[in-house]
Amino acid sequence: MRTKIKTRFIHIGSFVLGFGFLGALDGIIFHQLLQWHSVIMATNRPGQIISDGIFHFAVTITLVLGGILLWLAGNPTNLSKGIRLLVGGILIGGGTFNIVEGIINHHILQIHRVKPGDPNALVYDLSFLAVGLLLLIIGIFIKRSGRTQLTSINA
Repeated sequence: MRTKIKTRFIHIGSFVLGFGFLGALDGIIFHQLLQWHSVIMATNRPGQIISDGIFHFAVTITLVLGGILLWLAGNPTNLSKGIRLLVGGILIGGGTFNIVEGIINHHILQIHRVKPGDPNALVYDLSFLAVGLLLLIIGIFIKRSGRTQLTSINA
């Protein structure tokens, strides 16, 4: 397979895998272990369980799709700076999940908060966004450092 196609699969696959991975962590930590919230809080218990089930199903599909794309890309060590592209893409995807989910669900739609009912609920929501932004910035830095070195190698 050509290098450009493999690189594209690593870019897309790592983003999708990171997006799904942070979604899975959100579901496991906040929905199940801490039981702070469900996807849709303003329903009865069966509605909350169904909304969480749909969320977990979508996250699982996202993880599988990311895995398939990375499998199609092949071994990232066969590409110059392939590991940096992989790790950076996973962090960018994860950060994007937190930012998108936080802005849409916590602030725009207000279907749940990170820790609803807590007097510091806004602090939890903003911290969730800050973690997403931090992951995104670190991921971009890692990917760009990989690209810069890749460009200097080919120059």
